[in-house]
Amino acid sequence: MALIRCDFFSDALELSTSMTVVLPQRVETRIGTDEPPPSDEPPPVLYLLHGLSDDDTIWSRRTSIERYAEALGLAVVMPAVHRSFYTDMRHGGRYWTFVSEELPQVVSQLFRVSTERERTFVAGLSMGGYGALQLALRQPGRFAAAASLSGALDLAGLRARGDRDETLRLVLGDDPVQGTPGDLFHLLDQADPRALPGLFVACGTQDILLGHSERFVAQARDRGVDVTDSYAPADHTWDYWDSVIQEVLAWLPLDSRTSG
Repeated sequence: MALIRCDFFSDALELSTSMTVVLPQRVETRIGTDEPPPSDEPPPVLYLLHGLSDDDTIWSRRTSIERYAEALGLAVVMPAVHRSFYTDMRHGGRYWTFVSEELPQVVSQLFRVSTERERTFVAGLSMGGYGALQLALRQPGRFAAAASLSGALDLAGLRARGDRDETLRLVLGDDPVQGTPGDLFHLLDQADPRALPGLFVACGTQDILLGHSERFVAQARDRGVDVTDSYAPADHTWDYWDSVIQEVLAWLPLDSRTSG
């Protein structure tokens, strides 16, 4: 695998930003790896999103995502979005426009990865879990699967309790969340279950955000949405995320062209 830290200019953000990318590489003599048979096709791609306190490097520093992806022949794109909640911030950058429109175009220009819906996936942890599900619900034609790990999925609930008050003020201003494109529960109500990608929602049972995942899963199932849930005795920690990202990768609908 190739591990690339890519610095590039974003027109949506009007500034230079970064992404970390893991790409399958043909090798013959490396010891200790378990790589799939080489393929001439562009590899499938997972957009993997970070949480509130981190950046694009965190998944590669805190987990073995490079090794896990190598066994699957999977490319992984990890963008930096700071504390934006993957939104067009009221007081900040246009990060929704960046991740939903500009980023896939830049990735296609710079790297050889699949652009097929059936081979494009998104996942994230905490704030990134919110970002992943928002992408899946608002752009269902782009992704075959989406996963939230310990997701901060209920922004209206966070605001009502005063959690992350200053961050949410920068993200949302004084605007309400309910009934807007930033409200995942509203998006669920508006979605056509037949058009959505498969959804995976995981959370530790000691996590303060557990209720977010449970409520989302319950509403998704009430709407007839295909959702897989996974809960384990864990808190909001990297030990848990390193474990559960392996569940997510095993769940992804990777076809025989990928897995060999």
